Amino acid sequence: MNDLLNHINDKDLRLIADKIAGNTRITPEDGLLLYKKADLALLGLLAGIVRRKHNGNFAYFNHNFHIEPTNKCIYNCRFCSYHKPEGDPESWEYSHEEMLDIVKRFDNKNVTEIHIVGGVHPSYDLHYWGPLIKRIKEHRPNLHVKAFSAIELDYMITRAGCTIEEGLKLLKGYGLDSIPGGGAEIFDEELRKMICDEKSSSELWLTIHETAHRIGIPSNATMLYGHIETYNHRIDHMERLRTLQDKTGGFNAFIPLKYKKSNNSMSYLGEVNIIEDLRNYAVSRIYLDNFPHIKAYWPMTGKEIAQLSLSFGVDDMDGTIDDTTRIYSMAGSKEEKPAMTTEEICHLIREAGFIPVERDSLYNPIKEW
Repeated sequence: MNDLLNHINDKDLRLIADKIAGNTRITPEDGLLLYKKADLALLGLLAGIVRRKHNGNFAYFNHNFHIEPTNKCIYNCRFCSYHKPEGDPESWEYSHEEMLDIVKRFDNKNVTEIHIVGGVHPSYDLHYWGPLIKRIKEHRPNLHVKAFSAIELDYMITRAGCTIEEGLKLLKGYGLDSIPGGGAEIFDEELRKMICDEKSSSELWLTIHETAHRIGIPSNATMLYGHIETYNHRIDHMERLRTLQDKTGGFNAFIPLKYKKSNNSMSYLGEVNIIEDLRNYAVSRIYLDNFPHIKAYWPMTGKEIAQLSLSFGVDDMDGTIDDTTRIYSMAGSKEEKPAMTTEEICHLIREAGFIPVERDSLYNPIKEW
């Protein structure tokens, strides 16, 4: 490894590489330089160093499924292909009974997690969503409930007249186990005004996750990339996450989410290429040195790119999902019916040279395959 690093010709990149090899935190300026000057081979090498320090040669996955309660939403973000207004023939809204029926479809299947996220419905507060979690837990007590983005939480808690802490404690009492990372988009306030100006602020997103961590609810974090943001915006976003993680240690994983162009008002932008996807995974792994896991959400990228990302810092492939999400298929993902068997996901991991490990939602190993 040292011999390879010795052949880096650029002095500035060599200094950054030495930091990474020596387990020294890189600066925002270093992160920008990696984005702008490091070639893909070097990024893969450096991200691999950090990846192995955290997770060795293991690559994780779980058995999970999604419920998307509604695509009716009070917000109309420019990048979103999921939102539909009331009365639109493509809109939907599931009742509690219908959502419980989805849970019951998995009664005889080896699933450990349910992921619940959807539009911000105008009519419901936490006293509607909390009992849903309770009923799911009563039906299947050991199922980990990862539910509601910070954007959904902001609305349902505020509508109920609670503080953020009061609302999260109530939801935890109903059975909420962890929070997904959605709604972060990009933290820069000016950019946020341009792409999702109605949505909760970046400061509030961070406050909700910090509060959740403080009361014992872990979470994930995301970043929407590949639209009108710059590398500076990405580094700023990750710096804010890294700072909060230093404070709380409550984030399990970071998931870069690629902007997809179909069926939204930003379609004219197109999409970034695979090289940029891999560059972004690698810099994310290097920069977020206090995040234990970097996840490739394969329904977004496609299975092959998710597999390739394992060589660029990613150590988690999400889960089997079983065709229970439509968010990215509506935005043009080629995984129109996202589902993978255990055998398929393990094959992808092994083929990339890693060891597949089934995990629970908190990354405790269940089985090495």
